[in-house]
Parts: sequence; C-alpha cells; structure tokens
Amino acid sequence: MTDGTEVAAQAVETAAEAAGNWAKAGRQAGFAGLAIGVVAAGAAAGVAIERLTVGRGMRRRARLALDAEGPYGTLRGTSGAAIAEDGTELYYEVDEVVDGPPAKGPKGGRAGKEVRAAQEARSGLHKRLRAALGRRSPAPTVVFSHGYCLSQDSWHFQRAALRGAVRTVHWDQRSHGRSARGHGQIDGTEPVTIDLLGRDLKAVLDATVPEGPIVLIGHSMGGMTVMALADQFPEYVAERVAGVALIGTSAGRLSEVGFGLPSMGSKAFHWLAPGVLKALGRQSEIVERGRRATADLFAGLIKRYSFGTQDVDPAIARFGERLIEATPIDVVAEFFPAFAVHDKTEALVAYDAVPALVLAGEEDLITPAEHSRTIAEVLPDAELVCVPDAGHLVMLERPELVNDHLVGLVERASAAARRSRTARA
Repeated sequence: MTDGTEVAAQAVETAAEAAGNWAKAGRQAGFAGLAIGVVAAGAAAGVAIERLTVGRGMRRRARLALDAEGPYGTLRGTSGAAIAEDGTELYYEVDEVVDGPPAKGPKGGRAGKEVRAAQEARSGLHKRLRAALGRRSPAPTVVFSHGYCLSQDSWHFQRAALRGAVRTVHWDQRSHGRSARGHGQIDGTEPVTIDLLGRDLKAVLDATVPEGPIVLIGHSMGGMTVMALADQFPEYVAERVAGVALIGTSAGRLSEVGFGLPSMGSKAFHWLAPGVLKALGRQSEIVERGRRATADLFAGLIKRYSFGTQDVDPAIARFGERLIEATPIDVVAEFFPAFAVHDKTEALVAYDAVPALVLAGEEDLITPAEHSRTIAEVLPDAELVCVPDAGHLVMLERPELVNDHLVGLVERASAAARRSRTARA
C-alpha cells in the first residue's frame, strides 16, 4: 500500500512533468509562452493536491468506466462527403424517415425508470412530428451544424429524438470530427473565416438537400455558420429555408465576452489568447502530450465552461470532454481569430420571414444569453428560450427541453411551408 508521502511525491512529479511539456512549448513561443508557464504552474499545483487523495490509475479507470457507461455519439447514418470550394472533404451523415415506431435508443447508463421515461418522450415527439408532417410532400429536412471544438456527435440527444420521424443531416465542420483538415489552412492560402464556414454549409446543403424545404439548426459556431449562409446566399435562404434554430450562439461582439473572469483577466485573455494559441499550434506535438498528461485536470475547466451546474450527469460531462479533447490544438488556433471579427447582425434579417427559435443557457460563459436576447431583438417573431441553470452545451445538459422546442420549431416550419405552397398554387 502506497502511503500518503509517496502519493504526494508521485503527484508532484507527474504534475511537474505535465507542466514541463507545456512550459517547453511556451519557451519556444516567446512572450506568449510566459502565460502558458503560469497556467502550467497552477495546473501542476492543482493536480498535485488532487492526487494526494485520488490516484492517477483510479481516475483513469473512472474515465474509462464513464466512456463505457455512456455510449453517446455512437449513432451513425448514411455517410457521404461534400466538397468545399478549396477541395476540403466535409463529412456528413443522413438519417432518413422510417415508418413505424421509433427504435429504442442507447440507454446511456441511466436507470431503467429513466430509460423508459426517455423512450416515452421520444415516442411522444415522433407522434407530434408525424402528425405535423403527415403524408404531405415535401417534408423539411433538418440540418444540424455543430460548434467550435465539437463535432456532429454533440447533437446525440437531438439525433436520437428525431431519428426516423424526419429526415436529418449531421455534418462535421472543416478540420473537426471526421471532416478533412481544411486545405486552405494546411497550405496557408486562406485563413478560417465565418464566411468560409457559411460556404461550407452551402456545399453540404447542395450535396444532401438538393430540393425541398430546410430547417437549419446551429449551435455556437454552427449558429454563426447559419448566419454566414444567409449573409452570402440570401436568395437561397428565402427560397429554401423554412425554419431556423440558433442555439447558444452570437451575432457578434464576442471580443467583449468576459468568460466569467474579472475585468482585467478578461482583457488579458483577449489580448494574449490569439498569440498564445498560434504559438501552441506551432508546437502541436509537444502541446498534445501536455494535454494528454493533464486531461483529468482540464476536465474541471471544460466542465465549468460547458455546463451551468456541477450536477450534470458524469457520463455526459465526460462525453463533452471527449469531444473537446479530440480537437487538435492547431485547429483550435486556426479557428479562434475568426470569432473576434464575427459580425452577422445585419444578415439575421434573412430569417425574419420564417419560424425561428433562439435558445441559450442562462449560465453560458462562452456565448452569454444576452447575445441570444440581442438576436431575438433582430428577429422579433422568434421564440426566445433562456434556460435557467444551463451552460454552453445546453443541448447535452437539458436535452429533453431542447428536443421539445426543436420539434415545436419543425411543426411551425412545416405549417408555414404548407401555407407558402398553397399561396403559390
């Protein structure tokens, strides 16, 4: 049995090694590395304290157990690839409508009573959708766009809820998930911009929904992508889009977000972050080793900025961690500068003519709920939902509520599309 002194020594040694990986990248990054060194030192201290009471092996086993317990992100559909303007392959999956009752989804490690309740809720949502869509053609296709450092799998609960009742498309943004690294970013010919992502979405829509009405759903960066589509293709949006949901996103002024930090800390972050991330991206191999070594430490940081409370299901929290951990540091660095200059407030008016849902977690520290309220001011007929005690990953934290509102949006969009077809007939 290892005594407390040995555990403490091992903790400090392992934490110092992890900090050293970050510090090595920092030394090669110049002044930006100084900030990394400070963070690494604090991280090392935190890890050391934690490991006095919880062994590294135990924490690793706990993570593996949570991964096995929660089969989130395992739903798959018919796959394909759209080709972006620079040749990047954008991976997508399509779930088609299926006759009959909804298939039983993965239980996700929840107790039997909770599983039955979830299955009953899905059955109720399917009945609502089938009643709204009926046998009329064409029914809308629902297209999901995910956020920064995530993938299409972040829509797991929404995909499970809608699966079989309505045609859905899920895609991975360039350099995320199963999509290829952006060609223009690899060869340095084009930086990532929100406008580029909007054109990527258009390529996916052309490949997956060549005709018929579309309901667009975007979370965070995915919501910005949806706005960029409207900015660049307003005629397409007017002709094809029947409804839109903007979840935990922003139309601009992201450089003013405080991230829950004191004023000086927020200013320092906005000042240092672009340079720090760029420097880290150049030392990606070293940094990735540091990330792996301190994964359990940064889990707490991810949880704070992803969810609104500490009571979130541990398996879901772990799923959120896995999504974010899977995004390479150089991809994180490539995308980050695009947010500071993002401003699509004027483009939002393209969605004023269709049913819209604007939803946010009240405790969101990444894209604060106030940004959603600003969007709702531009779209006065939109349904505005601000969810108490929910954070940035509200679709994982409060899936039943989000699913209910999304089904309501599809119902309204279907009714509006029918009225539009009748008026044109």
